[in-house]
Amino acid sequence: MIVKITSKRQVTFPARVLDAMGVKPGDHLELTESQDGFILRPRRIDYSRLGTLRDKIVPGTPPFDIRKFRDQPYDTSLRD
Repeated sequence: MIVKITSKRQVTFPARVLDAMGVKPGDHLELTESQDGFILRPRRIDYSRLGTLRDKIVPGTPPFDIRKFRDQPYDTSLRD
C-alpha cells in the first residue's frame, strides 16, 4: 500500500487501515524503529498505571456534565 506525504509532511491513511487498527480521530499512534524498519501501532492508555479516584468521590455525586460546564458563563478577567 502506498500513501502520499503532503508538503506539511502529513500522511492520510485509508479508512480501512485505521478501522483495522481500531483508531479514531484524536487517538495517538506510536512509531517504533526496529531492524526491519518502522512499526506503527495504536498508542493505548494503560489503565493499570492510572490512579483511581473512585474512593475519593462522595457516593451519590452526579456525573460531571461537560456540556453544561462549557455553557456556563465565565469571568473574562480570569483569561490570560
